[in-house]
Amino acid sequence: MQLAVWTYEGPPHVGAMRVATAMEGVHFVLHAPQGDTYADLLFTMIERRGKRPPVTYTTFQARDLGKDTAELLQAAIREATERFAPEALLVGASCTAELIQDDPAGLAEALDLACPVIPLELPSYQRKEAWGTAETFYRMVRHLADRSLRPAPREGRRPLVNLLGPCALGFRHRDDVAEVRRLLDVLGIDVHCVAPLGARPADLVRIGVADFNIVLYPETGEPAAQWLSREFGQPVVRTVPIGVGATREFIAEVAALAGVDPAPALADAGSRLPWWSRSVDSTYLTGKRVFIFGDATHAIAAARMAAEELGFTVCGLGCYNREFAREMRAAAARHGVEPLITDDHLAVEDAIRAASPELVLGTQMERHIAKRFGIPCAVISSPVHVQDFPARHSPQMGFEGANVIFDTWIHPLVMGLEEHLLTMFRDDFEFSDAAGPSHLHGGVATPAAHPAPQDEPAEALAGAIADALTIEVPATDTAAVTWTADAERELRKIPFFVRGKARRNTEGFAVLQGRREIDLATLYDAKAYYAQ
Repeated sequence: MQLAVWTYEGPPHVGAMRVATAMEGVHFVLHAPQGDTYADLLFTMIERRGKRPPVTYTTFQARDLGKDTAELLQAAIREATERFAPEALLVGASCTAELIQDDPAGLAEALDLACPVIPLELPSYQRKEAWGTAETFYRMVRHLADRSLRPAPREGRRPLVNLLGPCALGFRHRDDVAEVRRLLDVLGIDVHCVAPLGARPADLVRIGVADFNIVLYPETGEPAAQWLSREFGQPVVRTVPIGVGATREFIAEVAALAGVDPAPALADAGSRLPWWSRSVDSTYLTGKRVFIFGDATHAIAAARMAAEELGFTVCGLGCYNREFAREMRAAAARHGVEPLITDDHLAVEDAIRAASPELVLGTQMERHIAKRFGIPCAVISSPVHVQDFPARHSPQMGFEGANVIFDTWIHPLVMGLEEHLLTMFRDDFEFSDAAGPSHLHGGVATPAAHPAPQDEPAEALAGAIADALTIEVPATDTAAVTWTADAERELRKIPFFVRGKARRNTEGFAVLQGRREIDLATLYDAKAYYAQ
């Protein structure tokens, strides 16, 4: 087992917690030792939910292993049923309790409870959290859905649709559902059920009466959607409406299945991203190299949006959930990059270092990595921290979601440019630390107090170096090359959006010259070499 500071996914029973917490009237009894009881931390602190998650633990200890732990589990099930009176009960084991092999499913069935019991078999040492989320939701749908219920005749009523996949701890799921509901209402389509988020077991019983299903998040909803398609004949919409282009395709696909006119939704005037992308202010963003990593749904959508709607160049693309490796490989091929499919954050860090992007789009792990490298970053995917569950409406889907994404991605670049300009002029008498506020005359330092340096201004020298070093050159193996402190300081004077290319070219020059250390002389020699 590999130990790490960070992890993209927890064990599969965390996925079961996410489903139970997202729904109403559901309780989850988890056979787990002390130490695995961290549901409160996940949902009340990170997601800032107003109530505790519906999870009961057996919390056995080391001294209990010599006793009957099966009796502990059955007692916990009975107590949870009496106390919470759930409409449906989930029963499973954590990764540690799985080793005891107490058979939670069989023990729960032996109790003959009044409410439906859905046993979960979650192989903790072969699968992870996203799979556990999808498997739990699929088991619930399969166990509860009434196969006798079918869609009513369409005449005289609006089309009905199920929204599948929104869940607890999901990235902006609450806001995405609100935005998709608004689009569907404009199309004249009613939402029969949103699941798991906000659904009750009774909603899953009647899930078959909808005309078709929309899978908003395949990581959670795809297995259940496939089963509903086979058992109930419900068509499935799989286009994820993240970005203006994908939202338009989503509207057209939904309208075709529902037999309605897509024009009212396509005429949405609230999307400002296309105008901003065509504006003069956005031209400096064109061609910026972006590295994207996260769950497959958000990463693939972000790559398409970055390339087609913002004019970025995708220099890296990957995901941590191996169940979507095929889709990720296809997406990476479309953008001409090698796919990175890994759950090792150190491998992602190495890939970001090698790509030297101007912007990173990823999870909270990539945010930490980018901060260490001094690269602007925006979060696009779970796992996330508390700051990525905003109180305001902040969707990722639909036309309003495209507006939010544009702001989220562009602001780090703009603020990074501003920071660079402040650093660039830090020796100027008006911008130095000793200078007072510009609007208070008494505190402003005079030019005489801070005489300008007599040598060439740092910003002019940095600009000259950048002009010479930011041409495209073939990649070389630079793993053994090191930088001196003086050279690193000089490199940081180059604007951040071309600094990565200047670093790569300088390292390539050093390798060609057989130099193992880059000092100021090597930096200037590389400038002269590429300026020829």
